[in-house]
Amino acid sequence: MPTAFASMFDLAMPWWQFVLRACAVYFVLLLMIRASGKRTMGQFTPFDMLLVVLLGSAVQNALLGSDTSVAGGLLLAATLVALNWGVGFVSARSANMEAMIEGSPVLLARDGEVYRGVLRKELISRADFDKALREAGCREIDEVKLAVLETNGHITIIKRS
Repeated sequence: MPTAFASMFDLAMPWWQFVLRACAVYFVLLLMIRASGKRTMGQFTPFDMLLVVLLGSAVQNALLGSDTSVAGGLLLAATLVALNWGVGFVSARSANMEAMIEGSPVLLARDGEVYRGVLRKELISRADFDKALREAGCREIDEVKLAVLETNGHITIIKRS
């Protein structure tokens, strides 16, 4: 029994390859998610959940290679958590990094005028925009002073006073 237990922790490759693979996959996925737009993370639908599960499955071999050890999985998890913490740390201390990683808010409407081209570019349907209006208590677009797509994908409506 002790040999079976010990073999669970035998790595199939050097530890630094796990770290290197985790870094590569993390940053490539970060770029892909960032390129997919703000609404991808703002509206988490069942399709988005499916995408997350499939992404995890798709990158599993890139992360683990042929390793199936507990130690390899734990090393990868620790590396990914550390990378995520590091990106958050850098983003919180540098406005340029924050803008690069999280993006910046986008103006969708001003003084009752909806910027339809911006809605299209940001992949926001008119139905989603109208829902945000209703949630803000606006019956008509004329009541809107500003409508902003936040970096987290939510739409903020500021009413005219």
